[in-house]
Amino acid sequence: MIASIRTGLKSQKTVAVCSVILFVLFSLTILAPWISPHDPVEVNLALKLQSPTWEYPLGTDHLGRCNLSRLLHGAQVSLGFASLIFISSLLIGLLIGTFSGYKGGVIDLILMRFCEGVMAFPSLVLILGLVGIFGPGLPQVVLAMVLVQWVYYARMFRGMVLSLKERNFITAARISGSSQWTIIRRHLIPNVLPPIIVMGTLEIGWAIMDIAAMSFLGLGIQPPSPEWGSMIHEGKSYIRSNPELMLYPGIMILIVVITFNVLGEALSDRFGVKRRF
Repeated sequence: MIASIRTGLKSQKTVAVCSVILFVLFSLTILAPWISPHDPVEVNLALKLQSPTWEYPLGTDHLGRCNLSRLLHGAQVSLGFASLIFISSLLIGLLIGTFSGYKGGVIDLILMRFCEGVMAFPSLVLILGLVGIFGPGLPQVVLAMVLVQWVYYARMFRGMVLSLKERNFITAARISGSSQWTIIRRHLIPNVLPPIIVMGTLEIGWAIMDIAAMSFLGLGIQPPSPEWGSMIHEGKSYIRSNPELMLYPGIMILIVVITFNVLGEALSDRFGVKRRF
């Protein structure tokens, strides 16, 4: 009993700390256009590779651009589009997985075989393949990641709906004359959405890393727009003389990914939800 209470209190503290960190990061992301000290794409070769100063708190890069401004604007891409990928994949998976699990039959068979076919391949390989077809660019990367990720949510939603649709409260809703859409909207979705959201927090970190990886490979956001992965790519040529060009965005990615993972694990423990993918 005491151990359980201690675990619960520890989990609450972890959730609170992670929530504060994410709130600060997202606030900085939203306010980036107003709090950035300089234009993130403004080139000034006379100031290239400068050490930190009051005017440039984190120094400048190889083109004389403000590192702090590029980090703040890069967060808009990394955090903003990772959230977009998560929400889009979740909504598509919610609609298809719930409909497939509730209807069953041939529709369920076809949709789930398709999902299993997609899940048979490593997700990063499929994303690279789709980006190769669509062409390089951030919108293409986001589209490719959504097309790959929704199948995981669809499978999970479908499994939960299968376990719920034979429950007594669903049977009572059918007997009372509720339509299929009403049953799905009022009874199924509210019961399957919370645990999926909890597990989804564990996947936002992976989305951020995948966006950064695509940009590092030159397939994501294109120069001169700032993004943490592209900043690491640009800084790798100066790893010996100016390692901070890679360290700054790398540390930001590390902080965000660890925070999301710790938050997801804490929420999973708190609500008794197990990670399934």
